[in-house]
Amino acid sequence: MTIRVVAKNYVKPAKAQEFMGLCKNLIEATLKEEGCIEYGLYQEMEDSGVLTFLEEWKDEKSLDQHLNSNHFKEIFPLFSEYLEKETEVNIYRKTL
Repeated sequence: MTIRVVAKNYVKPAKAQEFMGLCKNLIEATLKEEGCIEYGLYQEMEDSGVLTFLEEWKDEKSLDQHLNSNHFKEIFPLFSEYLEKETEVNIYRKTL
């Protein structure tokens, strides 16, 4: 069953462009991972400081491999300096 991840980031307004630049490398590397179906960063239309990763993975194993990848482990800890509050992460399993 496919897995979807919604990771909502509340970015400090003055840091949005820098945050997106940091995410560019993460996205490029992640899209090459086996089991990655979709991985992109979306900006909320009503609030430009809300930047959300929308991800789709073949299965839980693929997501676990991503979370343990070098590029994720290097970049994700850097996010905190750009955020107003902690990232909200919701993980969904396709049922129908």
